[in-house]
Amino acid sequence: MTVTVLIPVYNEVDGLAECYRRLDAVAGNCAENFEFLFVDDGSSDGSAQWLLELRQRDARVGLIELSRNFGKEIAVSAGLDHASGDVVMLLDADLQDPPELIPEFIAAWREGYDIVYGQRLSREGETWLKIQTSHWYYRVINVLSDVPIPADAGDFRLLSRRAVEAVRALREKHRYMAGLYAWIGFPQKALPYHRHPRHTGQSKWNYLRLWGLALEGITSFSTVPLKLATLLGVVTASAAFLYGVYFLLRTLLFGNPVPGYPSLIVVMLFLGGVQLICLGIIGEYLGRTYVESKQRQLYYLRGLHPSRERQHDD
Repeated sequence: MTVTVLIPVYNEVDGLAECYRRLDAVAGNCAENFEFLFVDDGSSDGSAQWLLELRQRDARVGLIELSRNFGKEIAVSAGLDHASGDVVMLLDADLQDPPELIPEFIAAWREGYDIVYGQRLSREGETWLKIQTSHWYYRVINVLSDVPIPADAGDFRLLSRRAVEAVRALREKHRYMAGLYAWIGFPQKALPYHRHPRHTGQSKWNYLRLWGLALEGITSFSTVPLKLATLLGVVTASAAFLYGVYFLLRTLLFGNPVPGYPSLIVVMLFLGGVQLICLGIIGEYLGRTYVESKQRQLYYLRGLHPSRERQHDD
């Protein structure tokens, strides 16, 4: 059996040597054959060159070079398109997810699970705000989505061959991979673990990018925001109608006093804010529909360097 370890890379040259060393140690203690497939997502720090040199020394190492930085979700998708193993293990190059747990993922797969995902019990080295927003995001999306998405689970997971083929068949441009893994179904199992701090460097995920990923998840797997916008419009219109009836009756019964300027401004700003919120929600869905309708390729390759062991097998 061959295990393809898929590692997306974006400007991680300082940590690649340690990542490879630990992967090599894990592979040496396992009976399975291993392939290390790195996906360089348009790095500018020499990561691709370092990996090409590593490939010359180790026949198990393969490299996919994307033509530019497409983002982690696309990089993972490119890796899945070219992974040839019986199972595929997803791992980040920053070593926050310990490679030493790979044998436990394989053991769970042998029990009959198509997807084994790491579920974070703790997240060392991350801010309180990031931990709390992540915690509540998973709770919110599971309220909104029809597809249960495992809480506190990232990309650290193992996929069987049929799970890989199922994900590969989904070619949507706006990709929220955690949702796609859940959407395809198949037996899945959680593997609790403690997440480590980054081995080196800084996270590429700032709060703006995390907000964008959160929007991808919600808009890709739920239409509840659109329904809420409709409900908000109905409630606001009903409140405005009742307020108008109140002023009509007060005018008929008690005359027509001049309404206060502050209350008028408050009502106008409130209604304007509601309209902008609803238009923004509609715009998010419309923009994604527009992008999907163009049918562009998910990515382009600058270079494809399969592992030399795989070349020999072919």
